Amino acid sequence: MGSDVKYARSGDAHIAYRVFGDGPRDLVLIPGTLSHADLYWDFPINQYLLKRLTSFARVIVFDKRGQGLSDRVAEHTLEERIGDVRAVMDAADSRRATIHGWSEGGSMSLMFSATYPERTSSLVLCGGAVGRGPRAMGTIPWQFGDTLG
Repeated sequence: MGSDVKYARSGDAHIAYRVFGDGPRDLVLIPGTLSHADLYWDFPINQYLLKRLTSFARVIVFDKRGQGLSDRVAEHTLEERIGDVRAVMDAADSRRATIHGWSEGGSMSLMFSATYPERTSSLVLCGGAVGRGPRAMGTIPWQFGDTLG
């Protein structure tokens, strides 16, 4: 159904991503707390979602740094994470896309869309956890186990 796992280079990190479908528009899925570009889509409910989305779009999924098949990093900022989204879009040859974030991916989606409006055709948020405070604003590096707010 989709391509093999590929890797985009973002700074010193390699970010795992896959592309599904070949629709006329691009849709970048920014995952919540957990992601795994290879295994996540093996679950029937996720396969259903992916089939629906690929009926009208080319869907780009990725593992955030420190998760799934992407490089492990001790700390990372929100700015680095949105740089990863840009790197994945560049590697997938996506100039402009709908950005869809859910759960913890909501803050990344908002910041990416505000920072790169020319790369964002539209924004979809689902159950976004935006939070408050310095970690949510990206001024303190993220660490595994951090929560927003």
